[in-house]
Amino acid sequence: MRNRRAVLSAIAASSVLALTLSACGQDSTGGSEEDKGSAKGGTIGIAMPTKSSERWIADGKNVETNLQKLGYKTTLVYGEDDPENQVSQIENLITQNVKALIVAAIDNKSLNGVLQQAKDAGIPVIAYDRLILGTPNVDYYASFDNSKVGELQANYIVEKLGLAQGKGPFNIELFAGSNDDNNTKYFFNGAMSVLKPYIDDKKLVVKSGQTALNKVTTLRWDGATAQRRMDDILTRTYTSGKVDAVLSPYDGISIGILSALKSDGYGTKAKPLPVLTGQDAELASVKSIIAGDQTQTVYKDTRELAKVAASMVDAVLNDKKPETNDTKTYDNGSKVVPAYLLKPVSVDKTNYEQVLIDGGYYTEADLK
Repeated sequence: MRNRRAVLSAIAASSVLALTLSACGQDSTGGSEEDKGSAKGGTIGIAMPTKSSERWIADGKNVETNLQKLGYKTTLVYGEDDPENQVSQIENLITQNVKALIVAAIDNKSLNGVLQQAKDAGIPVIAYDRLILGTPNVDYYASFDNSKVGELQANYIVEKLGLAQGKGPFNIELFAGSNDDNNTKYFFNGAMSVLKPYIDDKKLVVKSGQTALNKVTTLRWDGATAQRRMDDILTRTYTSGKVDAVLSPYDGISIGILSALKSDGYGTKAKPLPVLTGQDAELASVKSIIAGDQTQTVYKDTRELAKVAASMVDAVLNDKKPETNDTKTYDNGSKVVPAYLLKPVSVDKTNYEQVLIDGGYYTEADLK
């Protein structure tokens, strides 16, 4: 009987202890719900490239908003286009025990070591808009159809110059994005898949001779760098003739190119501005399009991209499989990263109101 009472007393004591631990937010194994990986209420680390682009400022805010709506806390950092700084920031986020990381890489090959640290800590990683290369420690990728971006830019040039109707020849110069951004090759190859046949037929002439990707990249997507290169091309190559079109992959680069062109006398009736593309529908470039300077941009609704990235995090942290629509294209050299790709939209003076204002991206007041 005494042994039976001892057993019952032990069971009762264990029950009291379990209830006490439960009341303190712990289970009987000694770990709190937070320690054992409860997703809701946890902090998600967000690493963005730079505040020098309004696009990335908006992305950061949108990702934060969507994660907070799903019940998460957020810590948002900007690397200011310094790869070492971004590595240090991500290391710091890992030490803060974030539940997941959303990373828009500055240098797509510089994060291998720090992402191994994330893997060792059990932290899933979502690559945001820029694929991270050379590491198996990227779980998912959220972006746009990057080849389509280039195709939209190139097709716009073809249409405006009337190349499909046999017009030409026209002079064109080519610009690409940063050589450390994996998207650069997708944008450029997408554009060249459209433009190369016209270049081969000499309907489009690249007077500078600069056609290879490694000759036309723009480090860090920097507008001032693009301006200097365009200045050099105009000085060296266009002592006669004029530029009829410029393939520019990004609005910030387009603004730099425009400055060079205007300094060389473009923008008059005698010397009109060339067809000039862009990407991201940044406010300054949309205003430039309305004013008749930049000709086109590719709009990517980053509000939707932020929703996709946030939903990926939420799914992974709740042991669900995120929605993807491309499981073959994005090989980062270590694995094929499953991706969800959104559709980009070409915007010019004819449709900016319908796409950007009616779509709620900008107000009429924003564009005045």
